[in-house]
Amino acid sequence: MIVRPRRSVLYMPGSNARAIEKARSLPVDAVILDLEDSVAPEGKPGARAQVSDAVAARVFGPREVVVRINGLDTQWWLDDLNAVAKAKPDAVLVPKVSRPGHLEDVAERLVDISADQKIRVWAMMETPLAMLNARDIAAAAQDVETRLSAFVMGTNDLAKETRAAITPGRAAMLPWLMNCVAAARAFGLDIVDGVYNDLANAEGFAQECNEARSMGFDGKTLIHPNQIAPCNQAFSPSAEEVAQAKKIIAAFDLPENRDKGVVQLEGRMVERLHADMARRTVAIAQAIEARSREAERV
Repeated sequence: MIVRPRRSVLYMPGSNARAIEKARSLPVDAVILDLEDSVAPEGKPGARAQVSDAVAARVFGPREVVVRINGLDTQWWLDDLNAVAKAKPDAVLVPKVSRPGHLEDVAERLVDISADQKIRVWAMMETPLAMLNARDIAAAAQDVETRLSAFVMGTNDLAKETRAAITPGRAAMLPWLMNCVAAARAFGLDIVDGVYNDLANAEGFAQECNEARSMGFDGKTLIHPNQIAPCNQAFSPSAEEVAQAKKIIAAFDLPENRDKGVVQLEGRMVERLHADMARRTVAIAQAIEARSREAERV
């Protein structure tokens, strides 16, 4: 089983050379170099060139490198996509995806410019229409031309557009969050939670990370390096979880249990689906360990 950790996904302004430089050494799983919200209109061309150069330089080590382009309703997105595709990031993050057609527009352009097939597309889910169309947007992944591999929740924009309050526990947003998780899982996508705005509230951030993991998210988007360590911890399997997972796998690997759907382990019944979950737990733990070793070598 091959998995890629996406526990911590840090936004960095594409116009800030110092921030981009710093991202090269941070213990983050992925970095989003942003050309959208964090860049003023007059700074778009310069940020585009700076981000493209940084991506092309291949200086981010094991970190997944994603570029957020401007929205498809702006004058900048085509120039963004043309430039960053030449630099070959791991993925392009498309903001305000509200219907499958938005992904089809991006796919068509990537074909037109003969973009490297390894470049993936991530979709930001941040509009009321996206919440209503989550299933259809996720289903676009069935068309390989879309390159869709992940959802990213844009909870701040979603709150703005719906007028829902962002409160501890995010009760108003839970139906939308879980709907997007279900849509992502139905079509084999990863999904990353939205940002946490209160940098001074470390306890609140840790709680929201734990809640997001319980909901099924793979990780969380971040706005400050100080959020990386607690986020990585929250979305990493604990030593106890890994040990238990290995026990479950070993139980089903016994010759007498290989054809069984249910086995007894330490006084409780364990189903084969638990073995599948256990294998992913071990795989993600191994991937995290491998990434840490690679980062140390760089």
